[in-house]
Amino acid sequence: MGLVGYEGLEVINPEGSTEDAAEEANRGRWKQEDRDGYWKMMQKYIGSDVTSMVTLPVIIFEPMTMLQKMAELMEYSHLLDMADKTEDPYMRMVYASSWAISVYYAFQRTWKPFNPILGETYEMANYNGVNFISEQVSHHPPMSAGHAENEHFTYDCTSKLKTKFLGNSIDVYPVGRTRVTLKRDGVVLDLVPPLTKVHNLIFGRTWVDSPGEMIMTNLTTGDKVVLYFQPCGWFGNVPFIRLNRSGRYEVDGYVYNASEEPKILMTGKWNESMSYQQCDNEGEPLPGTELKEVWKLADVPKDDKYQYTHFAHKINSFDTAPKKLLPSDSRLRPDRYALEMGDMSKSGYEKSSMEERQRAEKRTREEKGQSFTPKWFDITEEVTPTPWGDLEVYQFNGKYLEHREAADNSEDNTDPKSIPFNPWQFQDLSA
Repeated sequence: MGLVGYEGLEVINPEGSTEDAAEEANRGRWKQEDRDGYWKMMQKYIGSDVTSMVTLPVIIFEPMTMLQKMAELMEYSHLLDMADKTEDPYMRMVYASSWAISVYYAFQRTWKPFNPILGETYEMANYNGVNFISEQVSHHPPMSAGHAENEHFTYDCTSKLKTKFLGNSIDVYPVGRTRVTLKRDGVVLDLVPPLTKVHNLIFGRTWVDSPGEMIMTNLTTGDKVVLYFQPCGWFGNVPFIRLNRSGRYEVDGYVYNASEEPKILMTGKWNESMSYQQCDNEGEPLPGTELKEVWKLADVPKDDKYQYTHFAHKINSFDTAPKKLLPSDSRLRPDRYALEMGDMSKSGYEKSSMEERQRAEKRTREEKGQSFTPKWFDITEEVTPTPWGDLEVYQFNGKYLEHREAADNSEDNTDPKSIPFNPWQFQDLSA
């Protein structure tokens, strides 16, 4: 980059080019004095995992936590309903993989979610028949667990984000395990997403890309989907469209049977729509067939400050909250709420206060020789490999269902907005 004092720092514009790096560097959200100060603070972390080791200013945050962001996968959950209903094993994979693609529009947001406090939760009640619960089960390393369910499927996820700070960009490795069980036939689907790259963190306009493969495997039958997310500026990977489409957002790939023969080609853009078409064993479209759309992005608010979808606003609202909301719920965080109201000063103060309380709680546990045990998820003995490292797996223990039934039958009609945030209330400490 051609800025004096910042030689070697990579600035890439949202079209994937470095030709205007010096000009692009001055187009970001930071004021020059803030940008320079932040760079001086951060450059010592180059090459490090900065998931929880750096205190970041609220100016780069969105009023949502990572636990809430997990729930954004449920916006197009009807695709999983369709996967459960269909008798075609390959269309099942089309529907399910399109569901996995659908969340990437939300993932392109350039604002950072708040890291959850240990023991923090997020509940979403009966959204299109889906009930969702997530919990922060570990602080070091930061780990979250989530569970969702309706009449057609169960969703279970253990997530342990891993990062690598590269100066003006960061690689985010989705160390995790995502499993979907379709209830009609008991089919279990496993999802391995691509990594995410966040460009121009400090210099230039921040933008997000997710280059690489997404693989969804039917663990019951051996069928799988392999979808390739094109890196910004690259050409497509499916032969018949390679010359026609290129660049950021493109997703191409195939549904394969257990013998690894292509059965259905899939193509689209993760920020717009996905389509499919039957193909032969060479991956070419079958004569007499045509591309059919399977998923399309719903209308989104115009000029939204945080690039939120209508569903993201619902996630933040109390409209999706259950009766007798847990006091550990992300909606109740005072720093999140202050930022939502536009009060950055108060948000920063509340964030620092909660982080200090969390450190104090940790010291108390260590002094007493106690350890933290999650409330709604149990650690298992299973350690599963991922492309970015091994993962300790947490499983939903069912206690939440008992709690939810009792809460729904309660006569307590307390306004959830009046509940003080307290992720420590339900913490189970065991020697």
